[in-house]
Amino acid sequence: MKIAVTGATGRVGSRVVELLEASDHNVVPMVRSTGVDVVTGEGLTTALAGVECVIDASSGSAQGHQRPTPEAAAEFFTASARNLHEIGQKAGVHRIVGVSVLGIDRFTTGHGAAKHTHEKAVLSGPIPVRVLRAALFHEMVPQLIDWGTQGEVAHLRRMRIQPVASRAVARALVDLATDPAWAASPKRSERPLPEIAGPREENLIDLAMLFVARSGLPLRVQDVSDPNDPDDKIWEDGSLLPQPHAMLAGPTFEAWLDSDDANPAT
Repeated sequence: MKIAVTGATGRVGSRVVELLEASDHNVVPMVRSTGVDVVTGEGLTTALAGVECVIDASSGSAQGHQRPTPEAAAEFFTASARNLHEIGQKAGVHRIVGVSVLGIDRFTTGHGAAKHTHEKAVLSGPIPVRVLRAALFHEMVPQLIDWGTQGEVAHLRRMRIQPVASRAVARALVDLATDPAWAASPKRSERPLPEIAGPREENLIDLAMLFVARSGLPLRVQDVSDPNDPDDKIWEDGSLLPQPHAMLAGPTFEAWLDSDDANPAT
């Protein structure tokens, strides 16, 4: 198949491209460095020519020290979903597969609400869409530590999560996109949306402490809460845990820390 991938250099998107190329699919990575901007629409018409399916792995979040504002994330998600549908339909795209977040429909503010806006926008367009809700990626633990660090203290929320490796999520997205039955008769996702999570429940604070210890970082991990946040309880009440129908995929976070994915230089 000819498959386009948004966010092709990100945590999940890069794995998606790797897996598709290994299976001899014709892959079109859609990133700004190749002249394709899903937010402005620049280069999309050319990139989507002849594409059967789009895997939307864009995150809308910075990879560095600066986390985008919820407003910026919402603008990114809304524009990208609109352009993929409008320009994709004109280009003849048959199907879209997108990745979302477990429990995202429970959020009313912040980045959670912005991501839920993305999920709704991508599901409401004219092209048939499958959405996979994924747990927090293992790779996000060091990113959250980075975002929450002030001086020698890393401030993080106490979250009940069941984290999963980005490679496992990429594999699931590729399987959805290349499913021959869906390709023959594409329909949009019906609820409950498919989910993927790691093999066991964890607490973000424990994972952060493990990562800090393993990495030898001179940091103290401090849990925080925000009673003024209307969504504050969601992080700890189990809303971010998978439903019984979810696919569970290893490795655990601890095993992932010992893998080449966590330590690519090894």
